[in-house]
Amino acid sequence: MIPVPSGVQVWLATGATDMRLGMPGLALKVQEALGRNPHTGDLFAFRGRRGDLLKVLWHDGLGMSLYAKRLEKGRFIWPSPAEGVVALSPAQLGYLLEGIDWRHPQRTWRPELAG
Repeated sequence: MIPVPSGVQVWLATGATDMRLGMPGLALKVQEALGRNPHTGDLFAFRGRRGDLLKVLWHDGLGMSLYAKRLEKGRFIWPSPAEGVVALSPAQLGYLLEGIDWRHPQRTWRPELAG
């Protein structure tokens, strides 16, 4: 799991991304396509065309990190390309990395009365 510090914004690059890109190529994509600075400490997530591979780019203040995750079964839930860039909370990123629909997570039941 990526150790996401509090206050960090998570950005999804909508549409499909060429998964052959490494850190420099994805950082350039963040800068040009998303219009953001890849060195601010925010997390930037990219999904491949098939939907089973995800890459997350993060600059922690000391250096750039690139995380990759491939689902053995299923696809990562991703917004449509028309939506541009989408902001997520760190909790929603956790759902996304687990292959859970981050847009409509199933809440657990909570009791209303104690007894």
